[in-house]
Amino acid sequence: MRSIIKLTAAIIVCSTTATFADSNKGIKMPYIEFPMKPGKGMYSTKGKCNMCHSWGYTINQGPQSKAFWRKKVIKMIEVFHAPIKNEDIEEVVAYLYANYGNGEEE
Repeated sequence: MRSIIKLTAAIIVCSTTATFADSNKGIKMPYIEFPMKPGKGMYSTKGKCNMCHSWGYTINQGPQSKAFWRKKVIKMIEVFHAPIKNEDIEEVVAYLYANYGNGEEE
């Protein structure tokens, strides 16, 4: 019985060591830059949005209305607790709409 326990323990140790050895190979993730369009409010918006997600998430929304961007900013504040003060909402919305808007208010 003891030899079975020792054999089982040896198998577990060897298989665990092999698993950890394989995991040390490292993973190299590619860096993808998502540049922001320059404009009034760019740095403020970047600081508030990129704290939680890449700019790619924002531009993947496609060109949207001003109402869409306002709702999205408010959602980020209320649901995800984005660090955007009430007095900064309009600046962020204005930047998003001016640079990633579709020309429609609603």
